Amino acid sequence: MGEIRLRNRMVYYYSMSTNFVFIFLVFLILYIVYLGIKVVPQSKVFIIERFGKFTKTLESGLSIIVPFVDRVAFKVDILERQLPAFKISVITEDNVEVGLESTVFFRVLDGAKSVYRIRDVNAAIQNTAISVIRSAAGKLELDDLQSSRESMNQEIAERLTEAAAVWGVEVTRTEILDVLVDEQTKDSQRQQLNAERERRAAIAKAEGDKRSIELKADAELYEAQKQAEAVKVTADAEAYAVKIKAEADAEQTRLVASAIHEDGQPAIDFEIMKRQVDGIAQLASSNQTKTLIVPSDVTKALGTLEVLMGNIKKDD
Repeated sequence: MGEIRLRNRMVYYYSMSTNFVFIFLVFLILYIVYLGIKVVPQSKVFIIERFGKFTKTLESGLSIIVPFVDRVAFKVDILERQLPAFKISVITEDNVEVGLESTVFFRVLDGAKSVYRIRDVNAAIQNTAISVIRSAAGKLELDDLQSSRESMNQEIAERLTEAAAVWGVEVTRTEILDVLVDEQTKDSQRQQLNAERERRAAIAKAEGDKRSIELKADAELYEAQKQAEAVKVTADAEAYAVKIKAEADAEQTRLVASAIHEDGQPAIDFEIMKRQVDGIAQLASSNQTKTLIVPSDVTKALGTLEVLMGNIKKDD
């Protein structure tokens, strides 16, 4: 009986130990699988070391490593980050001390470089940004500094990107949030602004006066040209009238000469009497003539003219 009990006990202990070993092996295998499988989030990368030396970088997704040999040394965030706004004092090209409030946006491109080449990448980027901003602001005058933030931000971002490339970091953009000046500088700027406005107003008034004078001169020139054209037209008309009258007189003279040549003295007397009659008619039609005294020899001339007309009709 004792041997049977001892044998049963040994069988029981053996089965218990076997079950314990099996359970242990199952948990060990599960633990090893757990250590060997890594799930990397989309926003991070895992830096893997083997015996203390960098081996590889795990990207987002499911990855497998060698348990107990490889380990996740760093979990690096690759999302774009923003440094807290920081203020720095700079001196512009025209020797004005101002304060600049700035910030930097960046993201990690190479996780290994960001942890093995620099201990604190945020502090490194901020210190580099301060140096670059001071250098860029020192090339500009105060007025240009306030009006050229966009170009200045671009220059700072380019220089920071070049400096931060060794750390596996890309600077996406920089921002000059505010330009801080003291009250004395603000007063000087107000006076300068007022002076500039007065200067522009004076220039605008002078240009307006100049334009007014030019328009007036153009108007006078136009008027003179039109008057000259009118005088020319009048002169041409008078010249044409003189020409026509001269041609008419020449034709009349030719006809009189022909009549004298043909009729002799009667034709001459007729022309003289005709001119006397025309003169009397002009005197009689004048508005200033109230009383007209005709000499006796003029009336005699009229009678003679009547006799000549009668003779001419008889001859016809």
